[in-house]
Amino acid sequence: MNLDAMLRDKRVIVLCGAGGVGKTTTAAALGVAAARAGRHVLVLTIDPARRLAEAMGLKENGPEPTTVPLERLYADGPHGEGRLDVWMLEPRIVFERMVRKLSATESAARAILDHRLYRFLSELVAGVQEYAAAEALDGFLADGHYDLILLDTPPSRHALDFLEAPGRLARFLDDRVISLFGPDSGRTGRLWQGAQALVGKVLDGIFGGGFAQEMRTFVGAFGGLFAGIRLHTERLREHLTSKDAAFLLVTSPEAAAMREATFFRDALQARGLPFAGYVLNRSWAREDGLAPAANLKPHANNSADNDAVLALEHLAGVEDARATAHRSLLDRLAEGLPLGALAIAAPDAGADLEDFRGLVNLGDALTVA
Repeated sequence: MNLDAMLRDKRVIVLCGAGGVGKTTTAAALGVAAARAGRHVLVLTIDPARRLAEAMGLKENGPEPTTVPLERLYADGPHGEGRLDVWMLEPRIVFERMVRKLSATESAARAILDHRLYRFLSELVAGVQEYAAAEALDGFLADGHYDLILLDTPPSRHALDFLEAPGRLARFLDDRVISLFGPDSGRTGRLWQGAQALVGKVLDGIFGGGFAQEMRTFVGAFGGLFAGIRLHTERLREHLTSKDAAFLLVTSPEAAAMREATFFRDALQARGLPFAGYVLNRSWAREDGLAPAANLKPHANNSADNDAVLALEHLAGVEDARATAHRSLLDRLAEGLPLGALAIAAPDAGADLEDFRGLVNLGDALTVA
């Protein structure tokens, strides 16, 4: 399967990789290509560079996805049927939506959202960005509004933790914690009551009088959401292990990035996730380099011309060596790929990505390779 077929057939594509390899730009370019091919696409990103955000017209911290104007998406021809939305993940908004969706009533949601402990919850659960990514992705998939969702994961080795983050939240406040802090644990044994009193005394001593009671009130309110959180976790895992999902690893020619790509591939395989291949970004693997400078020698009329030809010969040699090295890296990535997976080189677009047309060109280059 090539990238063009993947963009047409899949419902969700998750892009993983180290920071600084152009993962967000690749996600945006693939989103542009899929939309121009006729699909209704959402790109979920974490923290795009300012130039990229401006190129896509992305509004910072907006409550809803931003729609790329059709005049921009189809600037080079008639408008097609495809549409492209982009949203920068904002954990605060995602958490609030989750609470409102899973709470039985608006007053129950407000009891959580207005509680002073609510704002500390993200600090108590490791991986707030990963959790926001998981919850947002599950919500958009459940809505069914988009044909394709591209998720740009956080730039760290813990990027795949977004699959585990909802489970960590549920485990953090599991049944034992609820029974300890809940307003009505149902346990009356002297030992259990003594444990509650001791924990409450310690917490009040550390955080101030009344903190233990505040904790009981908050856990009692939040405990009602656990069934929904577990359901979301199971539903998202089903989506991401299905034939409708694909995980792409974005890397670059730097040695550290290549090592990270190997790490991510192993992590995907360990989790049983559908590994779809590699994108070698910022690469010269598809470049032919400069034309042989020796062709200019017959036109050199003086020493200055000869010096210029020698300089060009050196530059051509450097570029040829770089392209050869990058092609070797691409061959390494292609070794032992599972059936249907790909290894593709993305050109080093550089300053061409300063506007939307650059994303169009990159998307075209990736899907025709």
